[in-house]
Amino acid sequence: MDYVLFPGRHHLLTRFQAEHLTKLGGTVVWAVTSANHENTRRNPVPYHRREAAIERFSVQAGLRSVVVPVFDTTPTPHFASVTLKNIAVATGLTLTPANTVVACSTPAVAALYSSLGFEIDTVEAAYDPPPSRPWDVLLRLAAGDSSWRELAHPATIDVYERYRLDETVRTVVNDPIVGDEGGLTATRDYRTYAEAFAEAAQRKWALVKEHVRPGRIVDIGCGAGALLEMADQEPALRESDLIGVEVAMHLYDECVHKKSQGVFQNENVYFYRRNVLGGAVFDPRSVDTTLTFALTHEIWSYGSQAASIRAFVQAIYDHTAPGGVWINSDVCGPDNKDRTVRLRLEESTRALFDRFATDYTFPFSYTTDGADTVILRLADAMDFLTRKDYLDNWESETQEQFCGLEFADWKQLLTDAGFEIDPASHAYRNTWIIDNRIAPVASLTTPDGTPLDWPDTHVLFIARRPLNT
Repeated sequence: MDYVLFPGRHHLLTRFQAEHLTKLGGTVVWAVTSANHENTRRNPVPYHRREAAIERFSVQAGLRSVVVPVFDTTPTPHFASVTLKNIAVATGLTLTPANTVVACSTPAVAALYSSLGFEIDTVEAAYDPPPSRPWDVLLRLAAGDSSWRELAHPATIDVYERYRLDETVRTVVNDPIVGDEGGLTATRDYRTYAEAFAEAAQRKWALVKEHVRPGRIVDIGCGAGALLEMADQEPALRESDLIGVEVAMHLYDECVHKKSQGVFQNENVYFYRRNVLGGAVFDPRSVDTTLTFALTHEIWSYGSQAASIRAFVQAIYDHTAPGGVWINSDVCGPDNKDRTVRLRLEESTRALFDRFATDYTFPFSYTTDGADTVILRLADAMDFLTRKDYLDNWESETQEQFCGLEFADWKQLLTDAGFEIDPASHAYRNTWIIDNRIAPVASLTTPDGTPLDWPDTHVLFIARRPLNT
């Protein structure tokens, strides 16, 4: 055959692959799938580093190679045809069953090419016992097993060492929160999520801009960069670095797109795709202002609750410069969140409560008192009431707990880490949500029937690292 089509993600290359491909002969066409994905568990290494390793591998093994990026697509039975067309457009090569053998050890993928008439070489699967596959070797690396070096090809080892990709792989694959595709949850509608943040950006910036310290300004969980757009318009911050950190691939991509389209006037705008809990993003004492909006409840919810929040608070403190500030705005639990209350609900809302109690990731106990009333913790009541209207993102929202921490809990966490709390910090009630979404369909009383005011729903903290630290 003239060509060997070798489809795969190719995050790591092995010594076995070099021996096997050399035996097959012909030009190897590397179809590098998920080429537009990086920094996720399934795809930890960016395409350009994979391509560099393949080219170096080819030179060292004496192979003639052509490397073609294949962007990720939704699952389709036509994946093999799409890949072949992609190769033809990128290289001008027309691969057919008459001139090409497909090297593939994944049965489902091999079957797609076989159905088109291609001969299949099953690579590792053709041997007994089969040698370690690249992904198995990568997982050894992630687990700290040094034997990966004995199996990986020197080209991969070299590129990994020069660009510290071994550290990247360990961090990403072992990430405590982020999923396989690089987001906190696979069920979120990121379009509506980004639109909501964009609409609220001006209000949020007005709330905090007087507390921002110029210099290195970092927005963690920056979404599609809407808040940094506000900062970009501030004359006083023209000499500052504006840095967005976002873990969700869809939102990060939108940030990069905005920058490429000239949305930001400040030339010192940067975006990182990172998870702060996966390892330090910034050097110690290097950040003047950290912004986090609607983020900490996600760290609590998708991580290990209090343990993850403590780790996050410590990470922020560590990277904050002496005199620097962390501005955190998020939902929060009500004061005295564990007290027992009676929650009376309008009929349709009562039915939605039953659905919430079933779907909610954080189980809670309650008792009924008639058809329209439930008795439960105040925190659980508010978690339902502040979530019941998120029907377009229901599967995502029911994985998140808004009321895990109350104002006093936050103060203790921040002071334990070493922060000083600015007097401007406060808990507050979102009156629009109360007046328009909660009060019309619900009422809250003590167990003996005494009416209760609606509690605080949000918190704003201005926390500073002391100058002498």
